[in-house]
Formats: sequence, structure tokens, C-alpha cells
Amino acid sequence: MLSLSMIVRDEATRIEACLRSVQDFVDEMVVVDTGSTDETVALAQACGARVEHLTWPGDFAPARNAALEHVKGDWVLVLDADEQLRTEAIPKLKALMAQPDVLVINLLRHELGAAMAPYSNVSRLFRRHPRIQWSRPYHSMIDESVAALMSDEPQWRIANCAEPALLHDGYRPELLSGTDKAERLRQSMERWLEDQPSDPYACAKLGALEVSEGNRDRGITLLRQGLKTLPGGEAFIAERYELLLNLGIALAADDRDAAVGCYREALDLPLDTRLSLGARLNLAALLMQQNELEEAIQLTTTACQRAPEVALAWYNLGLMERHRGDLLAAIKAYEHSINLDPSHAESHQNLAVARLMGGDIDGARSGFSQAIAILNAQQRQQEAAALKAQVSGLVKLDDTPGA
Repeated sequence: MLSLSMIVRDEATRIEACLRSVQDFVDEMVVVDTGSTDETVALAQACGARVEHLTWPGDFAPARNAALEHVKGDWVLVLDADEQLRTEAIPKLKALMAQPDVLVINLLRHELGAAMAPYSNVSRLFRRHPRIQWSRPYHSMIDESVAALMSDEPQWRIANCAEPALLHDGYRPELLSGTDKAERLRQSMERWLEDQPSDPYACAKLGALEVSEGNRDRGITLLRQGLKTLPGGEAFIAERYELLLNLGIALAADDRDAAVGCYREALDLPLDTRLSLGARLNLAALLMQQNELEEAIQLTTTACQRAPEVALAWYNLGLMERHRGDLLAAIKAYEHSINLDPSHAESHQNLAVARLMGGDIDGARSGFSQAIAILNAQQRQQEAAALKAQVSGLVKLDDTPGA
């Protein structure tokens, strides 16, 4: 028997899609509500979930542990409301669950809208065992309890599902806008560092947040401290990769050679190609800036082959092929990117440029018009006006709204 376990609050806009994605996979759905004031509870019940209630304990680990007490299955799948299960992964997950020595199944999660790290690995499907508990603040995980359990019961193993299993909408900029998610992360990590100074996990999360908010000096200090204190060994590969990736991002503006070194070290780690896409694409971008096109294209082509569903990889490949002078290859790459992400204005714009260079005036006109319309729809009016002014002397734009 497989149980879904969720903790939610005010997720009326997303909970139905989440629950529907697992209805044909799980045997029971248990949703623990922590104080919703919208229609979350009614919608969950209408989808067939059993709803329990919990006063918010102040952090995610104790809330998830409390939620585990309500499930009855031999296996537990844990989701957030901004996640959905991909149907394509279900056969592989069932096959792994049928293996008697598998304790935990790591799930590949596609981070929609997260350009720097489009995939992550999450331990969200596991046998219901009394010793498996959640720990750590905010981005809580079961890893520490699983490691202790497997030390005492070595017959168990952790399996990885190679097929991307989850779609995660939580990092889309339009969804983060107006929320306190970043501030909650900061407060949680600051408290964690007070209790455990130089903890690599907190250094990675808070360091990355500082870099993203422009506080590069503190971010770099935290990331380097995390790398210094991170233990060696296979159990900490994911943390090492995260620290190196974010340190490379922080250093890229002022010290490209150091950033390249971080990305290369990250790519040397034994990780699935999807999990190391951020370092691969960032390294390729830096190499392109240094006119090292062949290696840049090779890295990006591998990304497109191993993760063909990632629009950013195809867009970057288009930029590189155009830089090399292969317009046909560039056009094909941009078209792949647009098929995957029709709302990416830069892909439409660069496709238009490539078509214009190839003599396709009608195609260029259409592409520029679409790019301008998308920018306007995304409230990027200044960029739209600048693009319109830039191309107006080259082609006569379509007479369409937004163009």
C-alpha cells in the first residue's frame, strides 16, 4: 500500500492538479492542513483526500513528521502542492518499489523556471519505517535518519529513478513575486547557523540566497566556508555540487578563471547529467565568451542530448551555433527551445535574427513581432520598446497588438 503525505496551507490554486497527478498511483491521500483560509480543504476532500489538521509548529521538519503519523501505507510519497507527479515515471517507480531491499527512492525533480539548476534530487518516496524522520529547517530531508538506519541495518539500499518524476513550479519568478519565501529561507538558515556555525548545508542555502540578492561578498564567504567544512565521501556529493555551482555563479563576474575551475570541479563529481546541468551550461557560456566554441558546443550538445526537455539548453546551443556561423543549426536549436517554452521572448528574438541573416524576411518579421508581444505580455515594456526601435529600420513589423 502506498500513501501520499502532504502538509499544506492556502493552496487552493494548485492542490487539485497535484492530487490528480497521483490519484492513479497511490492507495490513500492524506493532506495535513496547517490553517488554510481558502478552499484548500474542500478541494482536497473533493479529490478524495483525507484531511487532517495541525497547528503550524514553526518549521517544516516537525510538520512533516506529524503528517507521517496519519498515513497507513507500507510506502510513503511526500509532495508539496506546487509539485506534480509525471505519469511517465510511474512504471519505473513501481518496479523499484517491488525490490525488497530498496528503502528509499530518490526522485528527479524538474525545477520549472529555475535556469541555474533545472533539476534536483529529492528523497520523497520511502518505506514507512519508524526510524525515518525529517530533519533540518525549511528544506527538510530524511537523509540523516536514513543514514543512521542503514548503518544499523545494512541490508537496505537507496535507489535512483532515472526518469524525471516530479514537476516543481515553486521557482517560477512570477510565483515567487510578492511572497515571503526568500525571507523565510533566510530566517531559517540564519537560525540554523547560529546553532551550528559553518554547517555546510546552511552555508550552501544561505550563500546561494546572498549571491542571488546581490550580497556577493558574504555569499562567497559562506560558500567557501561550506566547502571547507563539508566532509568527504559519496554521501556529500550533492552538497559539494551545490556549493561549487553557486560559488561559480558568484565568481563569474570578476574571476572567470576561478568560476571555470568551480564548474569543472562540479562536473567531475559522479552525478546524473540532469543534476549537473547548471554547471555544464554555465561553463559552456563562459567558454563561449572566451571564444572556446568547440568545447562550449560539445558541453551544450551533451546537455541537449541527455535532457532534451530543457529549453535553456537548446537556446544556448542556438547562440553558440550562430556565433560559429552555422545559421541552419542555430535556427533548429531556437525552434526546439520555442517548442518547449513558447513564452521565452529571447528565443523568438534570436530566431528572428538568424532568419534575417539567412534572408528570410517574413520569418524574421514574425519572430520579432512575437518577441515584442511576449515582452509586453510579461510587463517588460521597456525591453519591448527597445527591441521595436532596434529592428524597425531592418524589417516592417507585423501590424499586430503588442508589436
